[in-house]
Amino acid sequence: MSDSNARKRLDAKHEHNREQRIEGIKRWVEYLESEPPETWGPQQNAVVNDQLDAAQSGQTSADHQQHVEDVAAEILKLSDESDADSK
Repeated sequence: MSDSNARKRLDAKHEHNREQRIEGIKRWVEYLESEPPETWGPQQNAVVNDQLDAAQSGQTSADHQQHVEDVAAEILKLSDESDADSK
């Protein structure tokens, strides 16, 4: 197998994974829009907290841990903005 074929397969796999993540995000947004914050808020907090715990307990770099915290903060910010817009 040539390097270009391996690269193409890896690129295709990455694109497939990206598409799956986007679909998951779309389903989550639909869920958020159909349920009150009291239902999904604790679920979202649990996911974010678990990600932070995993980043802290694993052999992750400080940069990666900061990235996880930044993503969590952005999710919370968007959630708060969405809550404010729905009122």
